[in-house]
Amino acid sequence: MQASSNSGRGALLSANLPQLQSLIKRDPASYKEEFLQQWNHYQSILNIFLVNPDDQSQHFRDVVTFITQMAPCYPKETAKFPAQISNLLVEKFNELSPDVRKCLVSNLIILRKKNVLDSVDLLQTLFPLLPRITSISLRSFIRKTILSEIRVANQKRTDHRLNRAVQTMLFRMVEQGVETKDQIAMQGKRTASADRDRSHDDALWAIVMTRDLWKRGVWKDSKTVSIVSLGCFHSSAKVQSAAIHFFLDSEDDDDSDNEEEEEEIPNMKALEHRRTINKKTRSGDKKLRKTAKMVKKKRKEASKGKENQNFSALQLLNDPQTFAEKLFDNLSRNDKAFTLDHKIVIMQLLCRAMGIHTLCVLGYYSYVMKFLTYRQLRITTILASLAQSVHDLTPPDVLSPVVHKLAQEFIHPGVGSEVIAAGLNTIREVCKRQPWAMDEDLLGDLVEYRKSKDKGVTTAARSLLQLFRQTIPTMLKRRERGKEASMNIQNDNQPVAFGAQKLGTTKIEGLDLLEAHLKETGEDGGDESDDWNGWEVDSESSDSSSEEGWIDVPSDSEGDLVFSDSEDEEGDKKEVKEPAPEEADGYGIAAEKILTPADFALMKDLQSRTEGQQSGTGTKRKFTATNTTQAGQSEKAIDEGDILGPRKKAKATYEERMDSIKQGREGRAKFGSMKGKKAKESASSSTNREKARNKPIMMVMASGAVRSKKKASLREKQRRLKNHNDNQKKRKS
Repeated sequence: MQASSNSGRGALLSANLPQLQSLIKRDPASYKEEFLQQWNHYQSILNIFLVNPDDQSQHFRDVVTFITQMAPCYPKETAKFPAQISNLLVEKFNELSPDVRKCLVSNLIILRKKNVLDSVDLLQTLFPLLPRITSISLRSFIRKTILSEIRVANQKRTDHRLNRAVQTMLFRMVEQGVETKDQIAMQGKRTASADRDRSHDDALWAIVMTRDLWKRGVWKDSKTVSIVSLGCFHSSAKVQSAAIHFFLDSEDDDDSDNEEEEEEIPNMKALEHRRTINKKTRSGDKKLRKTAKMVKKKRKEASKGKENQNFSALQLLNDPQTFAEKLFDNLSRNDKAFTLDHKIVIMQLLCRAMGIHTLCVLGYYSYVMKFLTYRQLRITTILASLAQSVHDLTPPDVLSPVVHKLAQEFIHPGVGSEVIAAGLNTIREVCKRQPWAMDEDLLGDLVEYRKSKDKGVTTAARSLLQLFRQTIPTMLKRRERGKEASMNIQNDNQPVAFGAQKLGTTKIEGLDLLEAHLKETGEDGGDESDDWNGWEVDSESSDSSSEEGWIDVPSDSEGDLVFSDSEDEEGDKKEVKEPAPEEADGYGIAAEKILTPADFALMKDLQSRTEGQQSGTGTKRKFTATNTTQAGQSEKAIDEGDILGPRKKAKATYEERMDSIKQGREGRAKFGSMKGKKAKESASSSTNREKARNKPIMMVMASGAVRSKKKASLREKQRRLKNHNDNQKKRKS
């Protein structure tokens, strides 16, 4: 009887897997035999399923789900289970039904959550599945799983092991497509076509996942950039475009995770306002302080993440010069094969890399000249890219033909004012970065356009004139230089030639404030030895100075310092002249005394006082904004608005005006306002004017309005009649 009862219980539990699952979780040791029975059953079904995947698919899914839930209870018996599921997905993916695919993927993820499967093994299984999945829902599910797995692993501290394994796998996925160029030449087209298509899909998804991890701030290192930079030279134009757009950051993708994080941050103003209305309790105050602390922390993390995202990926390139040369080689070699849009995207990336890293790819300027015509499609984007590629180390001899080409094609009476303005603005942007690319004759002709009647042309020509007044005023005619430029020329302040660096004295900040403070207080600095009291001095320097003492240097009556050399004759003397006043400019009091630590502390205090006084006037903000603009000007991307310049609004056509009128009439009643009308959606009372119409005549006769009409003069009646006639004419018209 006991054996029959056990067999009956086993048969009942084997038919009801959810009940057996619940019992095993409570007491795994007591129900080990029942589990082993289901495990053997799973092994037999797996062999049948490998031969015929369509047979018993529902039962196979139920058994796999059961084994997945019981795997943590029996780790030794189910040690090979995760590998079997992974191999089945990778090897038999195309033969499996959509339901089985989803079931196996879900069970793998559950095994990872139960720490039965390692994160690296999970990602190595899911990544190759992305290009092969046709179901949108399953692909989105796998994509979110991969991103969340890597993000959680790097949340507290950077998981170098996981990142290294995933980045190596992504690099190989992209590298396969780059190698297919040589493989296609060696193999036949039929044998290589399937591998080529698969490699293209793998590389595309590798770029997409790398871009998502970069945008979410999970990966921000040079290895991530190297993966995408390799995709810029892929054999597929689609993969190239995805990799190039990663650097240009021109794709508008929905970042759902960031939006959810922003929505989670509560509104502190609303909470504080609610706190003033509701009942005052200690617990409420405590919750408000806790919420404020949490909001401050989240905003700090969000701002830190935005700063990391704003860091350009182009700055992390390993070898920018080689990268730019390969880009240009790919562009020039496939000039006829690529579409215009793809060539423009490559030029944008190439020019931005040249501008940020101050690179010189001289062949690009001769290549781009064939696009410099005002009839060219997307010419404004090409012009903006051209200006972005120029920097102070670009040779003027290479840029001079480009500037002349722009002037010939865009700036002449045979084109419209918008074309002339675009040409002038492009030349201004090029000359702003390398002014020596301009010659005097061409500059004189271009500056004459400041007398044009078009606002955009006038603004562009004046900006070009102002640029050369500040950089190289000698190229301008005397009447066009202006007062400041003429004074600089008279003072021999010549511009620095190409390739030279301007050497000058370094000004000590706050020295002028210290000098003014000493003059106001009437102090001459006092005894310098007293200023060193209380400050730490290097022991070696103090010992040497105490032993040797100060060395008196004789000087003649004219103020020239005379030094004698013991090895030379007594009559030989070396004269060292004092610096001229203009050479010592910027030092002031520093040329007369040695600044002590007390002086530097006083200068710092005076600077802080001055900044505090000027904070109300906005001087500090303007100075900081100016310095920031000058420092980041080379990294700022030039857009089409900089090329087109300010333009007046074009007059709308009749069709455009009618469309605007119709759009304004949408949702509005036919005869204007609905005030006081009964046809409104929400009922309301009548107006005072309607009420006055329905009043009894005896009540109206005694009103002030009726009596004033009776007593009105002839002049008032004429004015009222005239106003009535004017209103009638307006209604008829």
